Amino acid sequence: MKAHDKKSQASLTPQDALEYLKEGNHRFLNNLRANRNLLQMVNETSEGQWPFAVILSCIDSRTSAELVFDQGLGDIFSVRVAGNVVNEDVLGSMEYAVKYAGSKLVLVLGHTKCGAVTSACNKVKDGNITALLHKIKPAIELEKTVKEDRGGSNSEFVEKVAKLNVHNAIEEIRDRSQIISDMEKDGKVIVVGANYDVESGKVEFFEG
Repeated sequence: MKAHDKKSQASLTPQDALEYLKEGNHRFLNNLRANRNLLQMVNETSEGQWPFAVILSCIDSRTSAELVFDQGLGDIFSVRVAGNVVNEDVLGSMEYAVKYAGSKLVLVLGHTKCGAVTSACNKVKDGNITALLHKIKPAIELEKTVKEDRGGSNSEFVEKVAKLNVHNAIEEIRDRSQIISDMEKDGKVIVVGANYDVESGKVEFFEG
């Protein structure tokens, strides 16, 4: 499998880009990784890059987007921060990806058993971690179904908060990035959420 070039990237629709990720996760789940010559891909991307998607995911060592979606060099932009939270730098990176580098899809990828979400539920405060975890607080407040034991020891609560955190990030992207919001309205990109299961390797996509 070759790296994307300008022509192949331009031919993709936003929905095509999403299907590429779905197919990649299917290969990952079935241990059917695409046949790639990585050194050849180094050569193919040496003069430029044409990623079809930008993915915001957690720094968790189990959630490498390139691996769980079976993608190669030059295929995706990977933005990683604990708790897959949104800030100005993340937004700027995404805006560059879609407006200037031609990516067709913005994906926010959360995951199960997230340490950042667990820590936020436990109201951890420590150094710069405090400000980061504060960005997850809106998702905690949005979760209304769990009435008792609303802490990190309650796995049901943590998983519900993690998914709400993805949805909240999507809304933040749309609200805080005029560039991405306008491109989505024009049908040039789509913004989608998903959740990775660290036990099964399966990605659940949030659509509709």
